[in-house]
Order: sequence, then structure tokens, then C-alpha cells
Amino acid sequence: MNSRLAFWLPAMLRLFGVLMLSSVIGFFFGSISGLVAAALALAFIALMQLSYLYRLNSWLDDPDSARLPDGWGAWTDVFSRLYRMRRDDEKHQTELIEWLARFRQAMSLLPDGVVIMDDVLFLEWCNPAAERHLGLKLDRDEGMRVTNLIRNPDFMDYIILGRYEQPLILALKDRKLILQIIPFENRRQILVTHDATESERIEMMRRDFIANASHELRTPLTVINGFLEIAYLQPNLDSQTRMSHLKLMAEQGQRMQNLVEDMLTLTRLESVDYPMRPERVAIHSLLEQIQQEAEALSAGKHTITLHVDGPDINGSTDELRSAFGNLVSNAVRYTPTDGAIKISWIEANSGPQFIVQDNGIGIRPEHISRLTERFYRVDKSRSRETKGTGLGLAIVKHVLLRHSAALVIESTQGEGSLFKVKFPSNAVHHPQPVDQAS
Repeated sequence: MNSRLAFWLPAMLRLFGVLMLSSVIGFFFGSISGLVAAALALAFIALMQLSYLYRLNSWLDDPDSARLPDGWGAWTDVFSRLYRMRRDDEKHQTELIEWLARFRQAMSLLPDGVVIMDDVLFLEWCNPAAERHLGLKLDRDEGMRVTNLIRNPDFMDYIILGRYEQPLILALKDRKLILQIIPFENRRQILVTHDATESERIEMMRRDFIANASHELRTPLTVINGFLEIAYLQPNLDSQTRMSHLKLMAEQGQRMQNLVEDMLTLTRLESVDYPMRPERVAIHSLLEQIQQEAEALSAGKHTITLHVDGPDINGSTDELRSAFGNLVSNAVRYTPTDGAIKISWIEANSGPQFIVQDNGIGIRPEHISRLTERFYRVDKSRSRETKGTGLGLAIVKHVLLRHSAALVIESTQGEGSLFKVKFPSNAVHHPQPVDQAS
């Protein structure tokens, strides 16, 4: 009621003023003159109203082309309110643009792909992850039908059937993708893509690990149980046969123990509950011990040399002993009799390096990239002869990851192999200065 009164009261007062002025003119100059004055005043007011209506109409046709006009009387309030509405609208549009930019930026950082489509599957927007997963390009494919961009029979069937409550598992571009369409609003749909390639690879590694570990443990258990059964059923075995059986059982028991210890070592290296506690690693002393262990393993069948010309580093002595020892023992196991093995510790421009070089049987190129996988064996029959657990290089890999180091393997079949561990320059141990009494 107050807003209505505020609008009509000024108009009624102006109209009353016109009538009063006309009455005064009519009183002094005659009734005709008063009527003419009143008509002219009303005509002037009407023209002003039409003028403001025209200016308002022109501004409404193109609000961005001109400044909002000023007004007089009631038009002052009308134009003032329109100005506030326009200002609020511009503010809301700016906020909307900012929110849209922030939304797209957030979507661009997601590891999962997001594709926004209209109700007939025309591409409106997608993030970089979706471009990688599906081979799309937003600047090239915007406005095109997604079914023309993703030409896969399973995807077409998924679209046609429209059963979007269940995701679609799709093999596309050497990736395993999980796709799902989520309808939203009345004219929009979202296609979400998740790259499950890495998780599938990890799951496969887990299954292989369990299968291989079970297989590796079953063999010695079979041997031990077999001999125990023989000893139970044939208590009168001669001492030589009994001692032979006991020797084989002890070997298989040691094999199981080594395997279990390596599995526990891997578990500890991968666990966040066992962070590395860096200490000064006395490299010269450590490598001398590893050389002595290698010579004992070789039993005089190889020439093993050691060259140390580099600084001590910060790290875990026990972990590095395990990693370096695995590399050296592998060189001994896979180098024929009378072969040569060279152990080196040098300081390069990029940082210290540990190198094991042999002239053994070598490795074919297709095997090199998989050597650090658990239980991966180049030659299974030879691995049984060398009594390895198949976890040595996997342990090396995880120890080096904890020390920010990298393993480089170079090998030529029939000529030998070179295993090089590169440490970062910041791994070098710098002795703390000793305060001297003045």
C-alpha cells in the first residue's frame, strides 16, 4: 500500500497543480483561456510521458547500447529501480562467469573424465582427462555428436539401450575404461570416464603374486612332506639314504625361509608404518662386506673386484646392503665359471653411482623392463638351479624408491650385463662441522 501511495501521490499532485493553474488563468483571462491552458498543460505532460516511454522502449530493445535514461517525477523511481536491477544482473552474471570458470578449472584437474552433452548427445564441454581417455578435442569436436566421435559397438549399444544405472567397461585405445552416463536437468547428460588400467594392472600383479608365492612354497613343502612320509612309512631306511633325504629337506626348508624373509622385506619396504631413518652409510666398509659375501657364494669360481672412489651417503645401511647384495649375488649366479664381476662406487656429476658389471649370460631386451616385477624369471629352469626367490630385484626396486635412486640396466645376451644405481646429488653425506674451542 505504501509503494502504491508513493507512486500515485506525486502524479495526483501534479495533475491537481495543472487544474489549479488552469482555474487561475480562467479566473483572470476567461474560461476559454483556462481551458486552453489546461489542454496545453495536459498535452505537455502526455508528450513527456510518451517521450519517456519511447526512451525506455529504445533502451529495452538494446540495454547494452546506451546509458539508462534519466527521468522526471515517477519516472525517476522507475529508471532508478531499472538501474539497480541492471547493476544486480551484471553482478550476478559476473559471479556466474567466475563460478563457471572455477567449475571448469576444478573439472580440468579431476583424474576422471567429464563430458557434458545435450539431450541428443552433442558435445558441449569436456575436461582434459576425457580428451585423453576418449581421444576427443574440445576445440575441434564441440557441437558434434558424441556417438560419431566414439565409434565403438559396445558404447553404441550402451547408448541405445539407455540402461545408465550400470557402468560400461570398455577397452579403448589400450586402456580399460569405466564409463557411465548421468542424466541431469532436462536437456543435459554427463558422461563420466574412469581409467582403470593401472588398478587392473595392480590387481593382476596381486593375483600373480599370490599364485607365484603359492607355487614357490608348494614345491619345497611337497619335497619335505614326501620325505617325511617316506621316513614314517619306511623307518628302516639305510643311513646314507636318510642323510640324503635330510639334506634335501634342509635345502628346501632354507628355500622356504628365504622366500618368506624376502616377502616380509617387501611388505616392510612398501608399508608406510616403516619409514626410512636416514643415517650415514659407510660405503667402503659396506661394499667390502658385500664383496666378501659374493666371494663366499662364488666359491672361487669368479674374479670379483671392488673399486670405491666416492663419498658416503645418507640412507639405510641395512636396506642398501640388501639391495647391493642382491645385485652382486645375481651377477655371481648368472655368470659362468671363470667369469669376471666388477663392483664400483663412483662419484658422477649427477650424484654417486653404484655399478655391478659382469661378463655373464646377459639378458634379452624384451625382458629388461620386467626384471623388477615380483617372481618374474627370464629362465625358470636356471632360476631353480641358482636357488633365487624371484623377489631380489623387486626388493632392489623398492629400496631405491625409498632412497630416491634409479636403476639402469644395460645388457647384451651372451656378453654380460651392467646394473647401475644412480643416487641424487643431495644423497651425499656432508660431515657436520666440529666446533673448536677458542
